[in-house]
Amino acid sequence: MSDFFQNGAITTLHRLQHNRLAEMENELLAFSKERPMALVLPSLYSELQGPALNNIIEQIREIPYLSQIVIGLDRADRSEFNHAREFFSKLPQPHKILWNDGPNLQAIDRLLAEEGLAPIEPGKGRNVWYCYGYVLASRQAEAVALHDCDILTYNRELPARLFYPVANPSFNYEFCKGYYYRVADNKLNGRVCRLLVTPLIRALKQVIGNMDYLNYLDSFRYALSGEFATRVDSLKEIRIPSDWGLEIGVLSEIYRNHSSNHICQVEIADAYDHKHQELSEEDASLGLSRMSTDIAKAIYRKLATQGVIFNKETFRTLKATYYRTALDAIEAYYNDACINGLKLDRHQEEKTVELFTRNIMRAGDSFLDNPMETPFMPSWNRVISAVPDIMQRLDEAVEKDNTQ
Repeated sequence: MSDFFQNGAITTLHRLQHNRLAEMENELLAFSKERPMALVLPSLYSELQGPALNNIIEQIREIPYLSQIVIGLDRADRSEFNHAREFFSKLPQPHKILWNDGPNLQAIDRLLAEEGLAPIEPGKGRNVWYCYGYVLASRQAEAVALHDCDILTYNRELPARLFYPVANPSFNYEFCKGYYYRVADNKLNGRVCRLLVTPLIRALKQVIGNMDYLNYLDSFRYALSGEFATRVDSLKEIRIPSDWGLEIGVLSEIYRNHSSNHICQVEIADAYDHKHQELSEEDASLGLSRMSTDIAKAIYRKLATQGVIFNKETFRTLKATYYRTALDAIEAYYNDACINGLKLDRHQEEKTVELFTRNIMRAGDSFLDNPMETPFMPSWNRVISAVPDIMQRLDEAVEKDNTQ
C-alpha cells in the first residue's frame, strides 16, 4: 500500500506486517551478492557510554547481510579511540573506525584545507562526509545506509527496512528516507519537524507560491529523520551542509540529482526515541534554537538556487504566515494527543513556536547579510578532481589507525 498520489509523488512504503524480519534478512542476504551493503554509524565518543549504543551494537552483531560497517568517531583522544576499538571489536562483520581527531585523518584534513576543500565546521555533517568518502575509497559496497547512534528503541528491523528499497535489484529506488512516529513517554515528540519544518514549508507555499521542490519536501512524513539509504554512486555527487541543515540538505541534493520516482520513504519502526536536544531559548548557538536557524537557512539557500528572490519584506511576511500556520498545527496536534491519550503542553508548544518564529527572521537576516557564505561541503567528485589520489590516501589513513 503506497501513497502514490501523495503530494510530491514520492512513494511511501508502509510497515504492514510485523513478523517479517527473518524473511527480510534472508532476502537482503541474497540481494547482497549483487549489491553489497555498508552501514555508516556517525558517533560521538560520549555515545559509547550512553544508554543506546551498546544495544545498537548487540543488534547489529546479528545482521547477516552487511558487507561493511563504517564508524565515524568524533571527539576522541588516543585512549578513547583505543577504547572505541575494543568496544566495536565485538562486531563480527568487517568494520573500520574513522578516528576523525586522530593524526592520520587530521593530515588528510590539512591536505584538503590547502585546496580549500576541507569541511570548516566540526559536527555530524563533517563526520558523515568523511565516512561517505571512505565508503567510496574502500569500494566494498553498492548500497549504503546511515543511522544515528543514540536510538533508545533500536532493533535490527530498522536497517533491514531502510536498506530493502535500494538493495532490492528489482526496485529502481536510488534513495530511501526512513520515517516513524515520534511518541515516547506518553507524549508527542519531534518538535522541530512538527512545529518548524512542516509549517514553514506550507507558509513558503503561501508566500512564494506552489513549487515542485516545496511539494517534494512536504511529502516526507519525517523530513528530519537521521536514517536514510542510497546507492553508493549518489555519494560522489551530493554536497551536504556541515551544520544542522544536514538532513534537509541531503533531501535537497537528492531532489536535484534524481527523478522523484527513484525516491521513496519507508516506515522503519513502530516506536522511536533518542537523545533530545534542549530548546536553548537563551543561547541561539545551541540546541533546537541553533538547529531551527540552520534548517531555515538550508531551505532558503535551496530556494535561491531555483530563482526565488528574498528580501526583508519576504521574510517579514513569511514570519507572520508561519506563525499563524504553526499555531493552527498546535491545535491539531493537541487534538491528536487527546484522542490518543497522550500529553501535550500547549504553553510549551507555543513558546517553542515563538522561538522558531524569531529564528526564521534570524536565518533570513543571516542569509541576506552573508551572500558569499558557502556552508556546503564539496562533492567527492570535486575533491577527487583536485586531489586525484585522495581515495588511496584516505583508505591508507583509516587502515593505519585500525591496524596500529
